[in-house]
Amino acid sequence: MARVVVDVMLKPEILDPQGQAVQRALPRLGFEGISDVRQGKRFELEVDGPVDEAALTRIRDLAESFLANTVIEDFTVRVDEVAEAAK
Repeated sequence: MARVVVDVMLKPEILDPQGQAVQRALPRLGFEGISDVRQGKRFELEVDGPVDEAALTRIRDLAESFLANTVIEDFTVRVDEVAEAAK
């Protein structure tokens, strides 16, 4: 079994009010020097069998059609190498 991570983020041109709220709160909490915050989603998928190019293509299709709203969000798909190395 392998883990594949799908990270979904708002496109850079899309306003991120949650990220802005966090960014504005940081100085009040004593965290200086952070100029921008963007909030996103992370999906960890446990995949049965090998994670070959066919499996990654299937997961990209899943991300594009179900996990991300591609009108306003971008996504990346990657194999979690740390999880793989721990096995």
